[in-house]
Amino acid sequence: MQAHRWMVAATAVAAMTVLAGCGSAVAGGDAVSASGTGGAAAKISVVTSTNVYGNIAGQIAGDRAAVTSLISSPDADPHEFEASPHDQLALSRADLVIENGGGYDDFVDTMLGAVGRHITVLNAVNISGKKAQGGELNEHVWYDLSSMITLADRIAAALTALDPAGADTFAANAADFRSEVRKLVAQTASISHVHHGEGVAITEPVPLYLLQACGLDNRTLEGFSEAVEDDTDVPPLVLQRTLDLFAAGRVALLVYNEQTTGPATQRVLDAAKEHHIPVVPVTETLPAGQDYQSWMHGNLTAIQRALDRTQ
Repeated sequence: MQAHRWMVAATAVAAMTVLAGCGSAVAGGDAVSASGTGGAAAKISVVTSTNVYGNIAGQIAGDRAAVTSLISSPDADPHEFEASPHDQLALSRADLVIENGGGYDDFVDTMLGAVGRHITVLNAVNISGKKAQGGELNEHVWYDLSSMITLADRIAAALTALDPAGADTFAANAADFRSEVRKLVAQTASISHVHHGEGVAITEPVPLYLLQACGLDNRTLEGFSEAVEDDTDVPPLVLQRTLDLFAAGRVALLVYNEQTTGPATQRVLDAAKEHHIPVVPVTETLPAGQDYQSWMHGNLTAIQRALDRTQ
């Protein structure tokens, strides 16, 4: 898929040197106590592209790391993110960086290019092993539960390399995370047992891995979801054929990304409402007051309840 429209401020790299002389930094969201600044025993400094990865890293690191998520607001449109000089400074001080990869958050690699030292980087798409299908890669791997289990183990290993004294803590926390996410995997299997093969529509591929794990059949025209994700006009024939899915009763559910809406998304939302098709919203970033597990459990529960209402 076309890379998301992330932007790095032109002044970010230039301002990094000036900011390096300042005290501790606050980067695009959560406060950071950067390692290597003296005082009490320094914590590992972890910087992640979004708060999804920040939450997972924080669960595994516990109080042995300070985690900064460059995109942390649940109300932000990730497509419109613009990195600041403070973001660049936080990343330049990081011991561990976690990015999504797959073209989703290329701004991280751009900023890393301005850092003159080695930083351990974990790329979630590479770790997931996901490959392009038909020339297109669905880069939203945080909606793939098994990939997040694998990522958690890699985070624990990276933290251990940076802080060997915390090895037992990291291993135990990663085991707890695996156990909880496996319960979510069981929840997808339960949904699939009842609803396998039922049709769903999406506005963007964001939740597709989760829907596939639930055994659901995405019947959305590829040209529709690609155009919505790329913020381009949906061809009229593609839009009409997408709307026909609802009129013909070919889908039991619509799942849409509520962080990026537009005219085409509104048209399918209206069609779903008109034909009494349940709608489930999803997001690309972690909602306030939730962790990764509760977020995914909420998504799955909403999907299950919506499907059960169509029986």
